[in-house]
Amino acid sequence: MKNGDLILLDFTAKVKDTGDLIETTIEEEGKKIGEFDEDFVFKPRLVAVGASWVLKGLDEALERAEVGEAVDIDIPPEKGFGVRDTSKTRLMPLRKFRDKADQITIGEEVEIDGRRGIVRFVGSGRAQIDFNHRYAGRTLEYNFTVVKKIEQNEEMINEIIERRIPNSIGKINVKVEQNIASIEIPNEYFLLEGLQIIKRAIANEIMKYVNVVNEISYIEQFKEDKKDAEKPVENESVEKTSSDNSVSQDGSVKEVQDGSVKEVQDGSVKEVQDGSVKEVQDCSVKEVQDGSVKEVQDGSVKEVQDGSVKEVQKDK
Repeated sequence: MKNGDLILLDFTAKVKDTGDLIETTIEEEGKKIGEFDEDFVFKPRLVAVGASWVLKGLDEALERAEVGEAVDIDIPPEKGFGVRDTSKTRLMPLRKFRDKADQITIGEEVEIDGRRGIVRFVGSGRAQIDFNHRYAGRTLEYNFTVVKKIEQNEEMINEIIERRIPNSIGKINVKVEQNIASIEIPNEYFLLEGLQIIKRAIANEIMKYVNVVNEISYIEQFKEDKKDAEKPVENESVEKTSSDNSVSQDGSVKEVQDGSVKEVQDGSVKEVQDGSVKEVQDCSVKEVQDGSVKEVQDGSVKEVQDGSVKEVQKDK
């Protein structure tokens, strides 16, 4: 391997003198520690050789490794998590922990003033906190295998995205054309915390390790579930009007012309013009205007107004 190569690495890391498991990408090894996150996916990890993505001692060993070769190495503290620094150990009063003071136990990891440390001693109202790394001063044992050297551009990009957004392969589409990498992000990731920072980090790593790419284009997909598309409203009629007669959904014929409306339905004719309504039914004519009703039938005229009926009949 050479610096800048992107590889997939399987490994198991342990504390040499105790055999305590630190980390592993192999499921069988992970299950040996007892309880573990069932949602965690064990799989080879993406590593850029020589880029300090892993401990210095492991990085140096990767430069000498071959694909498929099983390698066992010991990593001394200075190339692992560092030597212990006694100046990073402090005695603190338990009252510093307030209502959690009586819950402090040896070996527990605590956070104080934004720094994380390990409780080494508790007594006499005080606690000794070690702000060195948990594995500082320890020799580490690594067993690893380079599973694959990645050389295909789109696979490199997919793995770089996977490093920042776990379990995204197959969900985020990638295409490389004319030195431009197009990345389609589905809406399920829009609320991901720190997404804009993640996108910037992904872009930087792609342009650093994928030589053919000098531009990144992010495409954010907004999709609608069409299963609940609008359904037709029941009993809703559709009416069309034009200068010609039109037929509505209930079988009536309506005509709009010169500002008047005529409707033919069940053999009757209604006309609305200038605010009056005229109806022709069974050869009679009815007119409603200003609250009165007039009917012309068989030559006679009947008028209903204010509750009274008047009849005028033609002389014979």
